[in-house]
Amino acid sequence: MGLGSLASRALKPTASRLLSSQNPRPFFSFHRAVSTTPELQNADQSAAAAQPDPPADLPPRTPVGGARVHFPNPEDAIEVFVDGYPVKIPKGFTVLQACEVAGVDIPRFCYHSRLSIAGNCRMCLVEVEKSPKPVASCAMPAMPGMKIKTDTPIAKKAREGVMEFLLMNHPLDCPICDQGGECDLQDQSMAFGSDRGRFTEVKRSVVDKNLGPLVKTVMTRCIQCTRKRVWLNRCVRFATEVAGVQDLGMLGRGSGEEIGTYVEKLMTSELSGNVIDICPVGALTSKPFAFKARNWELKGTETIDVTDAVGSNIRIDSRGPEVLRIVPRLNEDINEEWISDKTRFCYDGLKRQRLNDPMIRGADGRFKPVSWRDALAVVAEMAHQVKPEEIVGVAGQLSDAESMMALKDFLNKMGSNNVWCEANGSNCDADLRSGYILNTSIAGLEKADAFLLVGTQPRVEAAIVNARIRKTVQATHAKVGYVGPPADFNYDHEHLGTGPQTLLEIAERRHPFSSVLANAKNPAIIVGAGVFERKDKDAIFSAVEAIGKYANVVRPDWNGFNVLLLKAAQAAALDLGLVPESGNSIESAKFVYLMGADDVSLEKVPSDAFVVYQGHHGDRGVYRANVILPAAAFSEKEGTYVNTEGCSQQTVPAVPTVGDARDDWKIIRALSEVAGVRLPYDTLGAIRSRIRTVAPNILQVDEREPATFPSSIKPESTQKVDSTPFGTAIENFYMTDSITRASKIMAQCSSLLLKK
Repeated sequence: MGLGSLASRALKPTASRLLSSQNPRPFFSFHRAVSTTPELQNADQSAAAAQPDPPADLPPRTPVGGARVHFPNPEDAIEVFVDGYPVKIPKGFTVLQACEVAGVDIPRFCYHSRLSIAGNCRMCLVEVEKSPKPVASCAMPAMPGMKIKTDTPIAKKAREGVMEFLLMNHPLDCPICDQGGECDLQDQSMAFGSDRGRFTEVKRSVVDKNLGPLVKTVMTRCIQCTRKRVWLNRCVRFATEVAGVQDLGMLGRGSGEEIGTYVEKLMTSELSGNVIDICPVGALTSKPFAFKARNWELKGTETIDVTDAVGSNIRIDSRGPEVLRIVPRLNEDINEEWISDKTRFCYDGLKRQRLNDPMIRGADGRFKPVSWRDALAVVAEMAHQVKPEEIVGVAGQLSDAESMMALKDFLNKMGSNNVWCEANGSNCDADLRSGYILNTSIAGLEKADAFLLVGTQPRVEAAIVNARIRKTVQATHAKVGYVGPPADFNYDHEHLGTGPQTLLEIAERRHPFSSVLANAKNPAIIVGAGVFERKDKDAIFSAVEAIGKYANVVRPDWNGFNVLLLKAAQAAALDLGLVPESGNSIESAKFVYLMGADDVSLEKVPSDAFVVYQGHHGDRGVYRANVILPAAAFSEKEGTYVNTEGCSQQTVPAVPTVGDARDDWKIIRALSEVAGVRLPYDTLGAIRSRIRTVAPNILQVDEREPATFPSSIKPESTQKVDSTPFGTAIENFYMTDSITRASKIMAQCSSLLLKK
């Protein structure tokens, strides 16, 4: 809630009263609207005077935040009146939601649109006609014909009283509080509070809690936005309902109440950083960001996250050349308003172990900086000294579509077609798009009523997708079956088995869970991308398709066959056709071009092969490289990524590049010219025109392109399944790529939160 909008709402009614009074005062001699005045002696008359009937031709109002109202059934629409303004809302809306549709922003502390209703802070009090006293608008259902009044003296006086109680024990920490400038308590006390308080007692103090390396606590600032019930604070509700951990709760009674962990332990959720955003005061703030900057000093850049395949919408806050903070952006279809801790806190890895200059390994084994001209000349010369079939290119898991298109075109012009993305492996299949994306869509998972998870652990592979599944399970009691190694889920599930044999039993309808899938209305099967690395992946997908046939998983109105990808570059690489001719090409390669590829099996590379590493961090691939070409990170370039559901999104540069680094596609374009096989594009627009001829769906930014053909049209596989159990795709949630492995914050999380 913005300070300007709240303050203006508090000022306008007062100004009108001052100008219309019998003894007019100058406008600058402002008196608080909420005070003990004669007009409160007859509240009904003053309310009627303050709320004149609007003219019939009222201009339409804009809902708060540009919200759109969806009517599932037009016949269920009801009409209410907010400050005399008629508004139509669906049945079941609360008074607070009706006010927001009418363009009136109601103050609140305990209410959050994605959490259960608490109705305890009482800051959202409004007057309702025929009600004997003000009502909590967040918990009161709107009724047909209800007349709601938000600016009456009684409502303002009630809010002032609530604010006075909230500030009774709140410390005067604003000058040193990291929440300053974006604090709900600051904004609302300015707009609705009094200019003085009546409490002279000593303010209470609370011992700070240790929630881990990510969330800083100053519990003296906690206003206990529940006030009455022991589990309804925003942070407690988020931990219990969204994150699925029972770590936080209210301890004590009366003035001794405080938020904390029931026993001395750290907050172990992969979504714990979101309590920073939902806390209305400075009690829970970012520990790595503490005392670094004020929010008005930061430049915000709206972009996307690339640490996993979800593509969460984020805002990068920077000052000068340094990224200081990452916060979520609202996107209902992908991440709602949550992001994982890895997304939020990996930013310090963007300034550590960076590659600044082109370098060539000398005869003594040491790297020495050289110019771009010399580095590219050496790479081009070595590329021409080997046979075309001995040239191999591997794109990294953080590569954008433009750079992968350029790498594929360059190697094709050199006569080689051995190019792939490291996350997909060298035996990947890109024939049918429905075989490697989340066909249900992330938001569509909420419609499923039964889940079968095959070789995937969404909690560590895609924490935001896991939050959607948990949300569905909590709301509809959907059944979840899991086939894979023992894992820690935060919702009710049934562990069916550990290997493909269990999958065959389900496919042959010999397993009890087969009846659950067959009787489900919208069953969803989610296969982990770790299956791509198995030799029997075709047999596993055939078994999944057999399950899908009898469970009616794929229909014209529902597609429940899904593959949950792990890395940001996987979907775009398969869309662009980055599939090698031979699965063993790297073992016979003499020239290997690694474009940010750090997780490829370098022990398979021959010892006499010439290795070029193009990337932004000095990670694993650097140790085997002969030439290093520094590239820009995702926060420093404009690039296109396709997430696991097939939605194309773009990154936006937030900070300048480091040292002499360049964009990936520009490096390959310059190398092609030095090598004598010049690529036919010089601008980002030109390379995107080339992408349009290969995979036009990638250029439909912020739109999800569904797969045209189902994977069931593939010929049946004659391959037999291997009895080897499914493995774990991600061992360490906090360190999965070159950026997170360079992050000091992620290293602290790994050492503290992953201890057995």
